Formats: sequence, structure tokens, C-alpha cells
Amino acid sequence: MRLEDPHARIFVAGHRGLVGSAVARELGESGYDHLVTRTRSELDLRDPTAVSRFFDAERPEFVVLAAARVGGILANDTWPVDFLYDNLAIQTAVIHAAHAAGVRRLIFLGSTCIYPKRAPQPLREEALLTGPLEPTNEWYAVAKIAGVKLCQAFRRQHGADFVSLMPTNLYGPGDNFDPRTSHVLPALIHKFDGARSSGGPVTLWGSGTPRREFLHVDDLARAVRFILETDEHVLHGAAPDGMLNVGVGEDITIYDLARLVADVVGYDGRIELDPSKPDGTPRKLVDVTRMTDLGWTASIPLRQGIADTWRWYAAQPR
Repeated sequence: MRLEDPHARIFVAGHRGLVGSAVARELGESGYDHLVTRTRSELDLRDPTAVSRFFDAERPEFVVLAAARVGGILANDTWPVDFLYDNLAIQTAVIHAAHAAGVRRLIFLGSTCIYPKRAPQPLREEALLTGPLEPTNEWYAVAKIAGVKLCQAFRRQHGADFVSLMPTNLYGPGDNFDPRTSHVLPALIHKFDGARSSGGPVTLWGSGTPRREFLHVDDLARAVRFILETDEHVLHGAAPDGMLNVGVGEDITIYDLARLVADVVGYDGRIELDPSKPDGTPRKLVDVTRMTDLGWTASIPLRQGIADTWRWYAAQPR
């Protein structure tokens, strides 16, 4: 059932993260005045008993499940147990409790890394489980696939209005800029901002040829609100399996992305490549037909989004 009442109780799980904070901000600015949130210290989403008690007490009508352990290639390779176990535990506890509490609609935030490494481009929702995953992020991907399938299982067995959104690579204010655990775009902003004053070269992992698509987190937040407000019959007609890719429909090579970030930041030094490091998936561009058919498209150009993100990053205390 769609979101209409500005006073509806909406639980945003992970409201302090990149996605969750953007979703909470978007919903609040759109007039929804009863957002329910909990910090990690207040509620461990990996604990099914605590989560069930929370749902029993708060009775949210809508849920946006944005809480997750996230990170780039290095983080996935370093902490595979954490990425697999924590995400499985969070998803299972929240999705199960949401159904038990009679939540009207749940939106599960997945990732386009769920698709096979060699799937035809652009990636369609139907490509799920048609081939092997990219090894560098398979722990996170397997967990997210389980979340999508759990939502689909509740839809099939119980008629639950649970929807899974698959956003492409995200970035924006509030991102993680730690080069050990961050994704490529914030890592590049961190590198080039630091090299701008030192004048030293910036090294990119891999060949620089993989192509990626980047979505500003504020665009994703608007997509979440759009789906929450979409009539269930219209939504089911566009996505009978409950899956929707969210992206911009355009991609860029990692090397060209680095040049763009360097230009925005004002770095004019040397960019070097380290081919001994992994490239990851050769290309990851999503098919956004389902979302565009519903009437939603991204609106923030990449250069504008990078400039916005860099200004936020530069303003933070070091």
C-alpha cells in the first residue's frame, strides 16, 4: 500500500549512513513528520529479538532498509565474514519483523553488484543468478541476493508489499572517504584533494579501463520516496518480481572519472596506473527501463555531484 499520509510512521533503518541519512532528509523535507530512527547503540539490527521488540513497540507502517555493512574491493577482501554475516543478520531480522508487524510497504536497498560479472550490459533485473559473481565483492553480493530473495519469498508466500531497489554506485555528502574501506569515487576525491597541495602523483588501481555508473545519493533518496508513493498496482505492473534498478543510464571509465575528479578538485599532477591491482567487474551499467516507465529519472549531473561532494568533504574537520 502506497505512502500518502504525511503523519505515517516510517522506520528508516541506517539513518546515519550515506543512504539512510539522504532518505531521512528527503522524507522530512517532503513533509513526512513521523520518521522513526535508532542508532546502532540503541538497536542492534543483527539481533532478531531486539528488532522484534522494537517493531512491536513502534509499529512502523513503512520501512526503508538502508542499514548495511558496505565498502570497496579492499574492505570486501579483508573482512569477508563481516560483510556476509552482518548483512545477512540485519536483513533477516528486519524483513521478518516487518512482516510480523504488518508493515504496509518495505523497501530493501540492494546493490547492482548482485548481478553476474559477465552479464549482458546494460544489466537487467532478469540477469540475477544467471552466472558467476565478481569475486572481489562476492561476500557482499551474496548477502544482498539473499535479501532480494527473502523479499520475493514474502511477496510470493504472504503477498507482502516488499520491494527491492538496486542502486548503482553511489556517492555524495556524508560518504566514507577512508581509502582503506571506501568505494572508488570518494577514494579518488580523498586522493586528489590530498595530492593537490603536495603535487605528487596519484595512483589508480588496475588498468583504468573498467566502466562504472555513478548515482548521487540524493537522486536515490528521491527514488525511494517515489517508490513509497507509487500505487501498488502500478508498481506491480512495472516490477512483478519486486525488483527495480536505480541508476542514470550512463557510465564512464575509471581513468576518465579520475580525470574528472582531478579537474573538479583542481589537481594538475600526474595520474599513474597500477595494473598489478584488480580491476573488478569490467563494466557495470544498469538498465533503468522499469524506473523510467514508472516516471522517475535521475537529475544530478556527475560533474555537479562530484563538485557538491568535494565541497562537503573539504569543509569537514580533518
